[in-house]
Amino acid sequence: MEHATHAGLFTRRFGPPPREAAPTVVLVHGLGLSGRYFVPLARRLAAGGATVLVPDLPGNARSRAGVRRAPDVVEQARALKRWHQRLSLGPSLLVANSVGCQVVAAFAARHPRLVRRMVFVGPALEPGASGWRLCGQLLADAPREPLSLLAVAVTDYLVTGPFRFAASFRHALRDAAESFEHHLAQVHVPTLVLRGAGDTIASDSWTRRVARMVGDGHAAEVHGAAHAAHYSAPDAVAALIRQFTAGGRA
Repeated sequence: MEHATHAGLFTRRFGPPPREAAPTVVLVHGLGLSGRYFVPLARRLAAGGATVLVPDLPGNARSRAGVRRAPDVVEQARALKRWHQRLSLGPSLLVANSVGCQVVAAFAARHPRLVRRMVFVGPALEPGASGWRLCGQLLADAPREPLSLLAVAVTDYLVTGPFRFAASFRHALRDAAESFEHHLAQVHVPTLVLRGAGDTIASDSWTRRVARMVGDGHAAEVHGAAHAAHYSAPDAVAALIRQFTAGGRA
């Protein structure tokens, strides 16, 4: 693994440097976190020859100092676009978890030529859900995740800071209520929507609804995993992604 900062975003790289006509995978984390919990999946995807880039979104973890306040979802998508341009990446496979799916949907709706395919893992937040309900779902999910993930998440939340986390949560709720579905309807690239079978945040009905809203969506479930299926079942998720990018149905 190598790391550097590009366009203000701390970035982890696995596999070879980005190069023309080679596959590039971008992994986008969820609310208040960093790219650290994508490391197991990144290593498996890079082992197949792909260049895998894992940025910390602006205002989060090691990209926290790049902005003065917590950006909203569209502002994060704009920052991702600047980062993508700075690295001169071609159309990429974007893989996102949780609220990161909202950022990627906003990015893809605005910059479709930069997206080759998308994979959503546990897409959140579901429109209409209250903040208190979502907090309860998050607490219910915690015991279903590996203890090592909880340690990573707690550390990231502390680095990001409670005030920025709370502001980002409000931004994500507003985006879910007003824009998320609109952005999804503008996405026409092949999209795989995954959920862990034990996910308490992204329900089966919502996951399948997301797959129906995009122009070319497919849904699949990862057994033995919860909301962060890419962390607890990286081999299974990597296999589904490889099958999907090869043109098969997961």
